[in-house]
Amino acid sequence: MNSPERRHKILIVDDTKENIELLMELFRGDYRVSAATTPERALKLARSEPQPDLVLFDILMPVMDGYQVCAALKNDETTKRIPVIFVTAVSEVMDAAKGFASGAVDYITKPFHPPVVKARVALHLDLKNKYDLLETYAFIDALTEIPNRRRFEQTLDEEWRRAQRTGQPLSLLLFDVDHFKPFNDNYGHGKGDQCLRQLAHAASNVLRRSGDFIARYGGEEFMVILPHADAEQATGIAQDISDAVDALAIVHEHSPVDAHVTISIGLVTLHPHPPGQSSLTNAALVELADRALYAAKGAGRHRIERIDPDA
Repeated sequence: MNSPERRHKILIVDDTKENIELLMELFRGDYRVSAATTPERALKLARSEPQPDLVLFDILMPVMDGYQVCAALKNDETTKRIPVIFVTAVSEVMDAAKGFASGAVDYITKPFHPPVVKARVALHLDLKNKYDLLETYAFIDALTEIPNRRRFEQTLDEEWRRAQRTGQPLSLLLFDVDHFKPFNDNYGHGKGDQCLRQLAHAASNVLRRSGDFIARYGGEEFMVILPHADAEQATGIAQDISDAVDALAIVHEHSPVDAHVTISIGLVTLHPHPPGQSSLTNAALVELADRALYAAKGAGRHRIERIDPDA
């Protein structure tokens, strides 16, 4: 069983309180349990943090039946990965097929045998753990062990939408290693890989604010997303990252910039407008950061160049 701090959360949805009490008593000792007696309440709890790890649904409910609620969960990006098990008195094969078609992972008929229900719940929670772990690895760069480009694009989209809603600034840093090719050519790709790992670790340690995010964008390029950071704050964080890389003092005798590994940084800060009020997109933010990095390289490298599109 998991520790109390990390116990799985189960949501029970049934319009009969006696059924809820029975299931809550069955699972209370092993999991965190919440309950809803209406579809509306069930959807609200499923979308709230911390989200349930699994939902047990009664099919026959007023207003929306279990099939409709399950379909609503599966059509919502924030809840579609939550496994759903139907617990119901309905036992016809066609109803079971309809349940699976709506997105359920299992189907338990009443009256149920408690050990069987517990075993099936444990099985699907274990499967969810494995799926979540695989998904996590799919978003991690194998070399540097920080998020990869795929995860960056997903996170940028989320932060862009959030900034559109809140009106808060959003800053983006793009940095890469100055003259990395001669480093690889002269010290070998093993040393090059080690260098990138050290840079990723050093830059990650600089990011201390909640929501700050770093990813390997490709090759020797890294992206940093800074939600709620204005141009001044972002410039300070960029300088801290540059200083942290300098402090590593990784020898680079073949760089015309310095005797150690250095980075160039492009920085852009935007206040995204609400949807429909501007044609600017998060892709444009990436393009502006790339232009700023290009300017930093053109100005001699080992420096920070900032573009202020709001100015």
